[in-house]
Amino acid sequence: MLKKLIHIIFLPCSEATLLMEKRNAENISPKENRKLSLHLKICKWCRAYKQKLEILDDILKRKLSQEEKNEINDSEIQNFKEKMFKNLDI
Repeated sequence: MLKKLIHIIFLPCSEATLLMEKRNAENISPKENRKLSLHLKICKWCRAYKQKLEILDDILKRKLSQEEKNEINDSEIQNFKEKMFKNLDI
């Protein structure tokens, strides 16, 4: 019961997953980082999501490094980020 209450008061899962994505794309504030760290200590589901997110990021980085001949410029990356944030309703 205490975990559930802390979960709701400090940072719900929906915000935690958003912060994880945001942290991968850019830096988050120290306050957000602390809240996320506390949430990850409490929530096993978000810890699992974080692990899967890290795996996917590694796969994408490896794939991009293998395809250096198909260079992706910064504007394409920024467009992709904007579309993702729009889909997440930020």
